[in-house]
Amino acid sequence: MPPLDFLIVDVFAVGPFTGNQLAVFLDAGDLSTEQMQQLAREMNYSETTFVLSRSPREGGYDVRIFTPKRELPFAGHPTLGTAYAIARELIGTFPERLVLNLPIGPIGVTASSANSDAYDATGETIYWMRQAPPNLGPELDPAAIAAAIGLPPEAIDPDYPVEEVSTGLPCAIVPLRSLAWLKKARLNRERFAALAAMTQSQAILMFCRDTYHPENDLCARVFAPGAGVDEDPATGSANGCLAAYLVAHAYLGNTEEIDARVEQGYEIQRPSLLLLRARADGRAISVEVGGRVVPIACGTLIAEC
Repeated sequence: MPPLDFLIVDVFAVGPFTGNQLAVFLDAGDLSTEQMQQLAREMNYSETTFVLSRSPREGGYDVRIFTPKRELPFAGHPTLGTAYAIARELIGTFPERLVLNLPIGPIGVTASSANSDAYDATGETIYWMRQAPPNLGPELDPAAIAAAIGLPPEAIDPDYPVEEVSTGLPCAIVPLRSLAWLKKARLNRERFAALAAMTQSQAILMFCRDTYHPENDLCARVFAPGAGVDEDPATGSANGCLAAYLVAHAYLGNTEEIDARVEQGYEIQRPSLLLLRARADGRAISVEVGGRVVPIACGTLIAEC
């Protein structure tokens, strides 16, 4: 196998060495599934992606996503980070819309200047992806969820449901009463395994109204042992599910659309910021998730795998 170039980026970052780390291997079409999984274990990030060719096919770039444990049909921060890597390394500029061909279907990514965006005044580019239409439901047992995250049932906000939502990866959305409870959450592997056996959810997103920084709207944590990640520092797919949940249940007081800033990763020293947009049109909800991408390193794989 010839040397293989890769790029490491931080996605949903608030600066270098924050957000969620991603390794992107370019021109990886000659690798087998087993080799991709081996490299994902070697990188040991939440996810590693593989761009299968240097040129688009049917309007998009074929991409595969792996955790250290298994392949995923979709994931949020790998989508944004891989789009950035393709634009930087293969195209030379970011097009009006860059499409990734993922197992769940084509996902488009766009870029906009933060200077013209109410979210941020850093001057950094914000990258946005529109996720697949969300599926909401069923509601889940709050006591079972509480046990899986090591909290008593009274930690869960009784005014809103605990609900499974999916935009490609099913996730349990759990409203908590306070940041104090959010900080106390601990993964109970045995209880999570029992919960996962009864639902489609491979992850749990817990959130609350309290935040570390007053300019943000919500604070969240994500446990995803079903994907081989105990706690994720920034989770685009799960936050897309959260965006749909916020609109469906008028959590932020608006039943038609939301624009929200969500903190994640502070408890594991990887502070992250995810920007959520969701709009309801009748019973349908459209979801976009955005954030910054910061390049960290580039290299070349020289070992055979």
